[in-house]
Amino acid sequence: MKRCMEKERIEAIFNEYPFPHVIIENFYNEEELKLIWQELEFYTHPNKLVPAKDYGGIVGSTNALALQLDGIYSKRRELSNILTVNRKLFDKELLDSISEIGGSFTIFNKSNDDITKVRYYHNGEYYKPHTDYTMNFLAFSYFFREPKKFTGGNLVFPKYKYEYECGNNSTIIMPGWVEHGVSEVCIDDSDYYDGWGRYAITSFINCKDKGS
Repeated sequence: MKRCMEKERIEAIFNEYPFPHVIIENFYNEEELKLIWQELEFYTHPNKLVPAKDYGGIVGSTNALALQLDGIYSKRRELSNILTVNRKLFDKELLDSISEIGGSFTIFNKSNDDITKVRYYHNGEYYKPHTDYTMNFLAFSYFFREPKKFTGGNLVFPKYKYEYECGNNSTIIMPGWVEHGVSEVCIDDSDYYDGWGRYAITSFINCKDKGS
């Protein structure tokens, strides 16, 4: 099923099988991508990204480094290009359109709380399958330099025998109860800080009672 948002002709493709999920290709426009890459490049320097124990990842399940941006920019979110640009995920037209799909997405337009993490996967890095069952929804956006120099780094769903290749500037949205992982990235002749690996911006989304 396809749904189009008129502002930029964003096309969201809904897949019911093997679990409900929405895929949006080329989600961010050129200007938004420039802002995202400015911040991603800044983080791809020594002593910027941190291990799982320091960003709220699952210790022992991943060796990829990341940052939880909301804590860093809690008082001045506008200082982060990513935290500013990814508000696009919460555009009313997009929220309403996805909610109209029904089923697991019925409450998507009630989303009013989110956490954003940035991860970078280089050679030999992965994330073992797990669930984020405390979250209503997950939205993963993927970025990499072109031409692509790595293999792997796909979003994998072993329980469902399904795999998503994670195209550049693509976004996938799914319920938090879906078990998922990231296959190991393989890249030759590339220093970690060259930035030729695979980046992910993850939004953990909840629908919290406004009275709480």
